[in-house]
Amino acid sequence: QVQLVESGGGLVQAGGSLRLSCVASGSTFSSYTMGWFRQAPGKEREFVAAISWSGGSTYHIDSVRGRFTISRDNAKNTVYLQMNSLKPEDTAVYYCAASTGTWHRGPYEYWGQGTQVTVSS
Repeated sequence: QVQLVESGGGLVQAGGSLRLSCVASGSTFSSYTMGWFRQAPGKEREFVAAISWSGGSTYHIDSVRGRFTISRDNAKNTVYLQMNSLKPEDTAVYYCAASTGTWHRGPYEYWGQGTQVTVSS
């Protein structure tokens, strides 16, 4: 089993920035894809971005591309989501997830507890 713990959420004004962190423990992630998802109240969970630990490939959905950047620090077994130029529609609980699949579509088998991001207008 893998444990994932997110942090870094908070309340920011539109146009501001946050950096989310996801620390993995309990297993080896060298061959795993790591992803970020988000879920707004009353909405379905939405995929946001993914990164390959082994290959360094990244993918971001169109609505966040150019504003959000997923990255990793393998020495710390940590995945980050740098969120710039935040918009109110980015407000959601953000979840870190780990996939045993080859690339970003998953399946994502392990999930963190989520961290709240609130962007005021």
